[in-house]
Amino acid sequence: MATDDYSIQPLTAQTWNAFAAMVERHNGIFGGCWCTYFHDQSLERGPGYDGSRALKQRLVEGGVAHAALVMLGDEAIAWAEFGTPDELPNIHHRKQYLAEVDVLPDYRVTCIFVDKRYRKHGYAKVALDGALAMIAARGGGVVEGYPHEVGEQRMNNSFVYNGTRAMYEQAGFAFVRAKGLKNTVMRRTVQPA
Repeated sequence: MATDDYSIQPLTAQTWNAFAAMVERHNGIFGGCWCTYFHDQSLERGPGYDGSRALKQRLVEGGVAHAALVMLGDEAIAWAEFGTPDELPNIHHRKQYLAEVDVLPDYRVTCIFVDKRYRKHGYAKVALDGALAMIAARGGGVVEGYPHEVGEQRMNNSFVYNGTRAMYEQAGFAFVRAKGLKNTVMRRTVQPA
């Protein structure tokens, strides 16, 4: 399980280097994405890994990319990306999602990642809880997450980019509906801090 010597810090220009070091240790995350997939795809970016890196850094420095970083000392070991639907409009199965939407959330949690050296110790849940605390500090509201239904078969980590349904249930989210194959829409209200 997660140790008590971690801290939660927001992704900012001041924590960029720790975030970047973790992403670089994992070859840009999910094929060089740099956790930019969920941002507006019309934003100007250069090609490949370097283009995604530069875009993410611009978004962080501009205050429109948010994440809760789990830190062990000065090293980032996990994160949970969150933002408003305007900041993170691009979600998997978007067409189905929009056709079935009943409530547009105030915030979304779109990506959770844990350094491969620290997996299976509860840090994904720590990152999710950190994101929810940061959302509470921003005034709270309706929060959606899109975790996966993993079932009994083990799924590759690249397919569990937003955690599992069980983890979200532990964090107080309620199942709303299925989305695509093995994806869900889950929701909870976060009270202001």
